[in-house]
Amino acid sequence: MRLFQDFLDQSKQLNQAQQKIQLCYHPPKDKYKIIHQKLVLVNLPAPLHYFNFFSLIGQPNNAALCNTALIQDTALDTATVLASTSPHMVGQLNTYSIKKQCQFKLTENKETLFNFNQKEQLTGQLPKFHLYRQDDELSFDLHIETTPLISHFIHLKFGFAEHWSLLAQCKGLIQYKNQKFEIEQMGAFEYARLVNFPYLPYALYVYQLIQLDDERQLILLHSRDQLNNILYSRLYLRDLKQQQVKMWDRNLYFNIHRVFPKVKTVNQQEMYLPREFEWKYADQEIQINIQAQSRGDYKFGLGAGYVGSFSFQITLNDEQIDGENGYCEYIDCRPLKWQEIDKDHQILEKSQNSVPIMLKK
Repeated sequence: MRLFQDFLDQSKQLNQAQQKIQLCYHPPKDKYKIIHQKLVLVNLPAPLHYFNFFSLIGQPNNAALCNTALIQDTALDTATVLASTSPHMVGQLNTYSIKKQCQFKLTENKETLFNFNQKEQLTGQLPKFHLYRQDDELSFDLHIETTPLISHFIHLKFGFAEHWSLLAQCKGLIQYKNQKFEIEQMGAFEYARLVNFPYLPYALYVYQLIQLDDERQLILLHSRDQLNNILYSRLYLRDLKQQQVKMWDRNLYFNIHRVFPKVKTVNQQEMYLPREFEWKYADQEIQINIQAQSRGDYKFGLGAGYVGSFSFQITLNDEQIDGENGYCEYIDCRPLKWQEIDKDHQILEKSQNSVPIMLKK
């Protein structure tokens, strides 16, 4: 499985070589029926703590990434937008008919327009974008300028799919109800395009972002299939001052020590959301340990799963970093027998790239 993935997915080689490639950015066209975009900001003042904008145009053939309850006509005519912060929200998730309610096109000045029912609007072209929404609960008016610091999550041969993330500078206004916040800080801007595969293997999907300081950003990814096999597990460290991105994907350990009570989503999927968890990695270059505690502000709507935030304590070599505002995406559509696997059994796993997960204690 690992050898096949490394052959088909060239993202590892791109991350290691840090070679520059021409990035694609466009609305759905030709064979690319599914488009995804995201902006994440952390370290925001209370009560915001974090901000995310997540759009998915077209619903892929995968239980973890598709919200089947929102499909009204067809999967490829369904667009979803999740925009949230930490406080309690009732309108974080919206769904639209692409044909009837959305407009995606190249404008006369060669910018790309993504208009979701005149409510959320993202315009621009690399490296500058404008993200706008006017709403009674959560509004935003943000200008985004991406940097060359890129992380490749997926880059399949033959152009089947690609997913990249850029370190970005964001400036503007976020308004939650009657509270206004001027924002100027680093974040992550992401884009993905893929063909409508008949099957995608993801069952467990974990994405976390931590802003270590004004110039360093940490992204952690972990995924498994329905049989609990690891698809990938990666750590990305982006350093604006050093103008470099590093990636590690061997012997990265992700442990969940405590969970919240089991939840059932609108898709009738049962899952346990992490309450306390850790990441560990060590080699000759870097030793990192992350202890984290969820804020309990999980919100449903990212595919078939949730987004939320957490506090953390990090030991990075000889450096100690504590923070209140990490960002988490978590989707678990594995059978419950894998979600409830106990600690002793997990320790016995002997895969070279095993990532212990304990979801009940």
